[in-house]
Amino acid sequence: MTTLLHIDSSVFPGEASASRAVAETFRRTWQEQHPEGTVIYRDLAKDPVPHITADAHTAGFLDPAARTPEQAEAFGARLELIEELERADAVLIGAPMYNFSIPSTLKAWLDNVILFGRTAGDAPSAKGTPVTVVASRGGSYAPGTPREGYEYVQNLLGAILVDMMSLDTEFIVPELTMAPDNPAMAELVPLYEASRERAHQHAAAKAKQLALRA
Repeated sequence: MTTLLHIDSSVFPGEASASRAVAETFRRTWQEQHPEGTVIYRDLAKDPVPHITADAHTAGFLDPAARTPEQAEAFGARLELIEELERADAVLIGAPMYNFSIPSTLKAWLDNVILFGRTAGDAPSAKGTPVTVVASRGGSYAPGTPREGYEYVQNLLGAILVDMMSLDTEFIVPELTMAPDNPAMAELVPLYEASRERAHQHAAAKAKQLALRA
């Protein structure tokens, strides 16, 4: 039985969020291929995970018998997130750009699941797991655009997911999502619509590909 770990982090619900909408296309397609499969779903906007604490961090480097009760409790919550990642056959992450970077709730999830000597380092426990990131943004930060240098979502997540955790990561990037609501971007609406369509098509195709692979 296959398992998909689906993480959403947009503060906006449903179709109001480009990352949620595209991720839903991926998830729906995946479930059509694996109707008996399991989806572990975390909505970090609705139910945020704890930010990493000193107890949770320190406990990751101690023998379980040496942990204080506070460290054991804090690490237990962290371990649940780590084990969800390790059980997954594929991971889907909605990562909208907020102020040039990822939502703080998604950063908190990453801080919990990154554990050197287990999920990160020389032999990461989830190495090779396919991860699809829906990295939506209100404008465009593509190479050659005026704000290319402000792209910290793909750069950050690439460094973490690929370089630190050795996950097989691919990005889907719906851009210019503010165009329909910003009069100053009215002339960019056709480009936004084309980007949205490509993103949904990409999500469906990627879900089918990974479902067959799983």
